[in-house]
Amino acid sequence: MGDVEYALRPVGRVESPLTDPATAPKQGDEGAPEAWLVFDAAYAPALRGLGPGADVLVLTWLDRAQRDVLVVHPRGDRSRPEAGVFATRSPHRPNPIGLHRVRVREVIGLRMRVADLEAVDGTPVLDVKPVLDGER
Repeated sequence: MGDVEYALRPVGRVESPLTDPATAPKQGDEGAPEAWLVFDAAYAPALRGLGPGADVLVLTWLDRAQRDVLVVHPRGDRSRPEAGVFATRSPHRPNPIGLHRVRVREVIGLRMRVADLEAVDGTPVLDVKPVLDGER
């Protein structure tokens, strides 16, 4: 199982005022600013049907994360007992895929302005999926 590799191609990138992962909010609803998702022109048709007010899940590649971390103190709080990364939202994990629930504010061409995105500037965007009714 461990020797299989998969190729992922970013569809875009994040433009955000957040530049330092250490000072970025841990979750989007903890004070993350509005940000832009900027898509490669090849993916323009994939944006059809997305508009203001839509809640979407953005999958990112946390390119600055450590990939050899398996155990962390949740939220970086050393007073809390260690937990396996699969039981946390730590960015440091074997496959550092970020999952962000955001609200679309506007779509202009290849640019989508979103609220509550805690990803830092330059983070590769892998995919965008609509939030289905009942998902939390």
